[in-house]
Amino acid sequence: MDIDSFFEDLHKKSSEEEILDFCRKFILHGTPYVFGSKDEDFYEFRKRIGEKFNVPFYEIYITGSAKLGFSPFKDKIFDYDSDIDVALVSPQLFERIMFDIGYYQMQFRKNRAVVRERELRMYHEFLEYVALGWIRPDKLPVSFQMRTFKDDWFDFFRSISNGKSEVGNYQVNAGVFKSYHHLETYTFLGIKDLKGQRSIERVNGTSN
Repeated sequence: MDIDSFFEDLHKKSSEEEILDFCRKFILHGTPYVFGSKDEDFYEFRKRIGEKFNVPFYEIYITGSAKLGFSPFKDKIFDYDSDIDVALVSPQLFERIMFDIGYYQMQFRKNRAVVRERELRMYHEFLEYVALGWIRPDKLPVSFQMRTFKDDWFDFFRSISNGKSEVGNYQVNAGVFKSYHHLETYTFLGIKDLKGQRSIERVNGTSN
């Protein structure tokens, strides 16, 4: 499926159930574009990540342009400047990280006066994503004890980026979803909003 076919098919979906099925078929499940027909490499890549974080391989998803071959949000084809976006779906990993975040929060309250404004904004952004059931380590402030977690997280994903793993010569980024439901809902709402925007553009384009 190319980007034009994607939007044509999406445009035909009229109900939320149809949009959800569309998300499941094309965005969440199946072998990603970046792996082509290399199902074995896809398995080994997920297994590698799963073993690091004690997450079953089948709870690791590739999203974004690496999954589809294009980004419908950026209207851009997947290329060597694109990243590999990985979603780890694990309530246990989510809670382990949040346990550490709880300790950070207590430290944060005691040291609020000396936290830089930029870090405060970043932390608020991080908490907004957490409310959606999504931990984004790139949004964690570097202060206090979270530096250790961030360093370990990013060191690992750097170790499987840029030709160092089955996925090829790309940068690998990742986040943790609390459950499959959270990942699916986030994906569904994003595509639903995108469909609405494209429908408005289509009407405006027709009227011009």
